[in-house]
Amino acid sequence: MEVLKKYEKETELFIKVCGKLSSNKFISGGGGNLAWRLEDDLIMITPTQMAKGDIRTGDLVFINMKGEQVWGTRKPTGEKPMYLKFFSDRPDIRTVVHCHPPCICTAGIVKEKTLLMKPYFPEVVLEAGPAPVVPYATPLTAKLAENFTPYLRRYNAFIMENHGFVSMSPGDIYWTYLTVELLEASADSILRALAAGLELQELKYEDVRELGKVMPSRGLTLFGAPGENKNLESLYFE
Repeated sequence: MEVLKKYEKETELFIKVCGKLSSNKFISGGGGNLAWRLEDDLIMITPTQMAKGDIRTGDLVFINMKGEQVWGTRKPTGEKPMYLKFFSDRPDIRTVVHCHPPCICTAGIVKEKTLLMKPYFPEVVLEAGPAPVVPYATPLTAKLAENFTPYLRRYNAFIMENHGFVSMSPGDIYWTYLTVELLEASADSILRALAAGLELQELKYEDVRELGKVMPSRGLTLFGAPGENKNLESLYFE
């Protein structure tokens, strides 16, 4: 119980996000999972096979970077290998949300792979960034985790082909959840325009460059691992 007392605020926020994912239908059944790296060797993670809207403090699981369970009565999510890779390869990342927002998932089952790689809305460009499609692999496997390798250091958001969505950030779990909302709303607008047969209009190179200048004043850091990307416009136009 000591870990729960030490991280009482974080666990409350974690459970709040579980509830929001459920109420907004970004997950269904026992699907989806999330994790928060609280210390270098301590990760709070969701339990396996449990509806996120039902999760309470006593259901949470804590593991170390070896994947060993250090607290909790339930088993951690079966996607544990994916999270261990994320936190190992991206030590700058603190929180990760994996869920199944319907519009983003639509972008994961169409042959067009760049729907969320283009700049359409300033808020998305500033706070979520582009989201590449990670090739499909069987869920809960080391192969699925490994498929993130070519993309993991460059981006913070990822569409999982024929599966779902992952967003990560150096911020708390609520901030990372909000990036899911942003990208889902963007995907919804894109799909509505395409369904109406309308041509999409992207932000211009100069627009994105100017947004990049705004990031420091808002306390925002460039997506990807520190030093990996030159600037915001390179993420969208190179």
